[in-house]
Amino acid sequence: MKKPEATKKEKFDLTFRPRATEKVSIGMPTDALNSLKQVAANRDMSVQALLKFYIGQGLRQDIASLFGARVLQTTETVLARHISSEEEINSIIREIRTETELGL
Repeated sequence: MKKPEATKKEKFDLTFRPRATEKVSIGMPTDALNSLKQVAANRDMSVQALLKFYIGQGLRQDIASLFGARVLQTTETVLARHISSEEEINSIIREIRTETELGL
C-alpha cells in the first residue's frame, strides 16, 4: 500500500487594515455592567472587546435586514414595470418573504 503524499501547507498572510476609531462614553446600569464583566471573564475577553463584539453582531444583522428590505422594494418596483396586476405583485412579494423567512 502506498503512503499518501505529503500535502503542501499553504501560507496565508493575515494583514489588518487600521480603521479610524472614536471614543464613546455611555451610561449603563450597574447590574448590566456586572453581567457583562462576568460574560467577558467567562469568554476570556475584556469588557470592551465583548461590547465591540455585541455591537458588531447587532450592526451586521441590522444592515443585512436593511439590505433585504431594499432588495424587496427594488424587486417590487421592477415587477410593477412588467406586471400590471398589483395583486399578482403582492402575491409574489409575499411568497419571497415567506420563503426567505423559512430559509428556503
